[in-house]
Amino acid sequence: QIQLVESGGGLVQVGDSLRLSCVGSGPTFSAYALGWFRQVPGKEREFVAAISWSGGATFYEDTVKGRFTISRDNAKNTLYLQMNSLELEDTAIYMCAAGPISGPSAYVRSYEFWGQGTQVTVSS
Repeated sequence: QIQLVESGGGLVQVGDSLRLSCVGSGPTFSAYALGWFRQVPGKEREFVAAISWSGGATFYEDTVKGRFTISRDNAKNTLYLQMNSLELEDTAIYMCAAGPISGPSAYVRSYEFWGQGTQVTVSS
């Protein structure tokens, strides 16, 4: 069992940066691939970025590629999402997820454990 808790969300302006964190509990955290997803009320959960268990492989959704960077620190049981050049369309609840797979995955079904989410609001 892994519990995930996100933090770092907030209200920012277009072009600003934010860094989200996700702290995981449990001794097997480092063995799981991790991902960031986001959701807007009334819409489907959307993939943002994912990282392999070792951190050696990453994968990004096209609209965030070059602006967001996913990373992890297994010694601290923490996942990060550095978000730069934020756009209005990035406004959403951001959730981290952990899955019993080795490589990064964009599929919701790959992930077994989910955090509650942190709100990111980008204003003009």
